[in-house]
Amino acid sequence: MSKGTPSMGRRKRSIHIRCRRCGKATFHIKKGVCSSCGYGRTAKLRRYAWQGKNRKGKHRKY
Repeated sequence: MSKGTPSMGRRKRSIHIRCRRCGKATFHIKKGVCSSCGYGRTAKLRRYAWQGKNRKGKHRKY
């Protein structure tokens, strides 16, 4: 196999696969961690205060 353009077509392997816990395709194979739910790093779900539409104590005007 040559080093040039023809061999670039063979480089389509994905780093991410489906996560066992959340089901999204965000599980990084090499790191062994899901970027969406945090599976592989912690037993708790990955959650931050800035996420989501409904936050506790935050009222929205319609």
